[in-house]
Amino acid sequence: MIIIVDYGLGNIGSIENMISHIGLPAQISNDPLKISEAKALILPGVGKFDQGITNLEENISFKKALITSVLEKKAPILGICLGMQLMCKTSEEGNKLGLGWIDATVKKFPPEVGKIPHMGWREVSVIDNNNKIKSNELSSDGRFYFVHSYFVECHNTQDVWMKANYGINFVAAFQKENITGVQFHPEKSHRYGINFFKNYFNQIL
Repeated sequence: MIIIVDYGLGNIGSIENMISHIGLPAQISNDPLKISEAKALILPGVGKFDQGITNLEENISFKKALITSVLEKKAPILGICLGMQLMCKTSEEGNKLGLGWIDATVKKFPPEVGKIPHMGWREVSVIDNNNKIKSNELSSDGRFYFVHSYFVECHNTQDVWMKANYGINFVAAFQKENITGVQFHPEKSHRYGINFFKNYFNQIL
């Protein structure tokens, strides 16, 4: 069962619908037992960094189950938008420490890039490092939908899976072992999002 982690922030309904559309079993849950026993996890998120971390920390057993599943049992986890950013060490958006699963910092777009938040469709380029999930089903003209004012800067270039550009180049996706994060919203990216989810889950399940 794919568990979509419900911690009070995120487009969880649309993600569940997309996963069901590609024929996979998914369930929205904040149950520590289900999270700790999940075959795969999705950490969604829309909102502010500190609020996201606060929500995860409010229930000790909830956060412990998430850490047990991801770091001890090595269950595959996909962070989406804020969910991706929460996996990093710190963020310029707030004062709290992130989960620290990826050696990365979340930074605010500089004003010279243009309108903030960055919102709309954008092409991504895939960085095929040896440790990355294969991207054979991601077409070269793949476009995804973004809504964000902050971007991830990975300190280890081997963790970078995809890049995009909005005035500056930024990390559109990272991947390290069982941990994957995407800045875009595959659940809002129509056929490109469907292809992404199929490609991702076909390889991890």
